[in-house]
Amino acid sequence: MAKLLIKVSEACAQSIELKLGVNRFGRNATNDFPIDDPTVSGTHCEILLADDSVSIRDLGSTNGTFINGSAIQEAKLETGQTIRLGAVELVVEWTGVPITIPELEVLTPSSAALLADGTRACWNHPQERATHRCTQCHKMFCDACIHELHRIGGKSLKLCPVCSGKCESIPVPGAAKPKKKSFLKQLRKTLKISFKGKTGK
Repeated sequence: MAKLLIKVSEACAQSIELKLGVNRFGRNATNDFPIDDPTVSGTHCEILLADDSVSIRDLGSTNGTFINGSAIQEAKLETGQTIRLGAVELVVEWTGVPITIPELEVLTPSSAALLADGTRACWNHPQERATHRCTQCHKMFCDACIHELHRIGGKSLKLCPVCSGKCESIPVPGAAKPKKKSFLKQLRKTLKISFKGKTGK
């Protein structure tokens, strides 16, 4: 909670703790924090303590409300500032406000589970091996889960069933990598060119 130090006299000071919401200061006993001083108005000012800030507002007082010597109508309060109501000074000791951060529950996706052979399990089918990983949401799926989009004249596009992101194959541990075809072999297959010499008649 935010705290103020009221300088009642040179030798006496009173520390008060603000409550959430509106805190009224003034000479009248009906205020949240009565200040018995003739220079303070009946209802002098109010300090609002919110979840993330502390502010002060003058309520039409006769002698005004000041922060560090400057007259204000409404202002935000910071730790260390001096408030003056008439001839009475208040020091802002601390403007800390309670902030409750909810505990974040971290869910472990089923695709993080390992099968008996050490491979990752499918997000939807924990008993099946994951063969593809989404590059967007990073979930893993088996072949049955993947949405395959066939494109004319090109390779099919494999999409995530959750976010529709592009999926890439997960290499099988211990499997031999496919050998790359030489440029000449690819050229032969594509153009179907025979490199055999012509035979004479």
